Amino acid sequence: MNWLMVALGSALGGVARYTCVGLVDQRLDSAFPWGTLLVNLLGSAAIGWIAGVTEHAWLDDSLRLFLMVGVLGGFTTFSAFSLQTLTLIREGAMLPAAAYVVASVLLCLAGVAIGHGLAR
Repeated sequence: MNWLMVALGSALGGVARYTCVGLVDQRLDSAFPWGTLLVNLLGSAAIGWIAGVTEHAWLDDSLRLFLMVGVLGGFTTFSAFSLQTLTLIREGAMLPAAAYVVASVLLCLAGVAIGHGLAR
């Protein structure tokens, strides 16, 4: 049953990621991967919030798997982040690549902290 919860959550998260990235990138029309950065930030905040809530309240293991591994695993795009960074590097765009890495790491860590803090 756990694998089904993860699979369903991943499908929902993947569709949400595709929609969010598409909307952001279409509106901003930029070579910088703003949509992926936003998705990673939102996903980090959400996983921080869920982790914070589950520290102090009961949450069914299946629901936790559905949300954290499934939905957020399908939604966040760290593998896409890595590929986009490599693409920037291979294109010789070292400054944008470095800015993307630093912004992603710092903002996503802040997102986790904010989400965790909101849960308290």
